[in-house]
Amino acid sequence: MNKKSLLPPGLYRICVTLSDRLRRLLACLSSKRHTSWAPVFPALTGITIPLVGAALLTALPAQADMADTLEAIKPGVVGVGTFHPTRSPRASLQGTGFAVLDGHHVVSCAHIFDKELDSEKHETHAVFIGRDRQMTVRSAKLIATDKDRDLALLKIEGDPLPTLKLGDSAKAREGWQLYFTGYPIGSVLGLNPSTHRAGLAAIVPIYTPVPSIAQLNTRTLKQAKEPYEVFALDAIAYPGNSGSPVWHPDSGEVLGVVNSVYVKGAKEAALTSPSGISYAIPVNYVHELLKRTSARKR
Repeated sequence: MNKKSLLPPGLYRICVTLSDRLRRLLACLSSKRHTSWAPVFPALTGITIPLVGAALLTALPAQADMADTLEAIKPGVVGVGTFHPTRSPRASLQGTGFAVLDGHHVVSCAHIFDKELDSEKHETHAVFIGRDRQMTVRSAKLIATDKDRDLALLKIEGDPLPTLKLGDSAKAREGWQLYFTGYPIGSVLGLNPSTHRAGLAAIVPIYTPVPSIAQLNTRTLKQAKEPYEVFALDAIAYPGNSGSPVWHPDSGEVLGVVNSVYVKGAKEAALTSPSGISYAIPVNYVHELLKRTSARKR
């Protein structure tokens, strides 16, 4: 939250930096269960009840298919962050990742790992798996990054994780209804991934001309020289959603990686006044990162 994203001014990377006060407030709210019944019955001029019922029944299989796809997606989605044996709390979940390849590799966002580790106190990168408050910490090694496109690749030991299938983002079309799964407010509510629907609103260039020379820097100049396209999503992403896989409900294939949000005003507004505009890096750049990593091993 304290750094600008790869995208133009007003767009911010997202990772968890929640204050203790906000964590306590969110935890308090989550403990209170509210039930609100406010049914709305719109006028159905010229439409009979049987027709409405038939339409609803027709829609049910699509919803069921999406739910089935989600069941296959969730086991491969993990939390990412750091583990510090003498810190309280020792585990710090800062974003989301998802398993690929052999189940020992996790894709996430590079900006999550910008901060240098405290190696003297044995701080490590970490992957968090499990559900609710039953969290297992896996030590992770950052083996590759693409900072220009805000992508990172981690490697973990132990049993392989269920993997997600990477699709072809070049085939993505504006207007598609997609989903992303991750940890929007970290582990405040336990290690329970949330899934959000996201319309693919636009496929736009990474670089937008800045209004004044004063706003030019090394990054924007490089983006102008080597532009590429990103996905604009009409969905709200929060701190912790960085690294969330964006997937197609029919195939379950990952098409993008959530990395930033559009914020009006200060970056803290990503929590208090989200704009509903988020961005994702097309998954074909993940393919490129994996190919480069594999080539280096040979």
